[in-house]
Amino acid sequence: MSGFLTLFYKEVLRFTKVAFQTVGAPIVSALLYLLIFGHVLEDRVEVFESVGYTSFLVPGLVMMSLLQNSFANASSSLVQSKVTGNIVFVLLPPMSNLEIFLAYVLAAMVRGLAVGAGVLAVTAWFIEPRLAEPAWAITFAVLGSAILATMGLLAGIWADKFDQMAAFQNFFIMPLTFLAGVFYSVKSLPGFWQDLSHLNPFFYMVDGFRRGFLGVSDVDPWLSLVVVGGSLGLMAALALFLLSRGYKLRH
Repeated sequence: MSGFLTLFYKEVLRFTKVAFQTVGAPIVSALLYLLIFGHVLEDRVEVFESVGYTSFLVPGLVMMSLLQNSFANASSSLVQSKVTGNIVFVLLPPMSNLEIFLAYVLAAMVRGLAVGAGVLAVTAWFIEPRLAEPAWAITFAVLGSAILATMGLLAGIWADKFDQMAAFQNFFIMPLTFLAGVFYSVKSLPGFWQDLSHLNPFFYMVDGFRRGFLGVSDVDPWLSLVVVGGSLGLMAALALFLLSRGYKLRH
């Protein structure tokens, strides 16, 4: 347990030491998205009845920032340790694979949730405060950060250098995030693209989280919960399997 707590503390300390870059910068980026898209589309787009576009956009931006930063924390930490050779100090202590997994994932969740809370705090000034079903918002925030943290751990295990990590983020994480209904309702898409969006697990995270704020969503939140929970279980099992085999870590 002491090994887990030490590694967890080290991972949290790693991003808090440069909090302006790891927490502050994503908050500013989300605020810019809100100012631009909210200003341009507020009077031109009506997604749900009696819900303004800016009110629709804010939960999406919160979730987008939360997901991207949860992924970035776990992935960058692991790749950096592999590139510098410091990964040996993680593998040598008598820690179980579960402890290593939990330390990286929980620390990444802390960063993701911190960024999400910061984005919500600065964007709440632009909308009427509204939290229709807070249980759904909290559930999907926690599950979403856990999924992307686990995905970041998987990407960090796979990548051997920062170029590969950047490619994974730019060609996989970023498109899935932007196609998850952050800036629009998938119901506004043609039939083919709606069906394709329903295959994207990121869509269910964003839609379920938005349900917590607005009380309306594109799909049933229980369906979103099943998809998100199942995705987390599958990725956690894969991550623990790769850690147990030492894939690209011990060989």
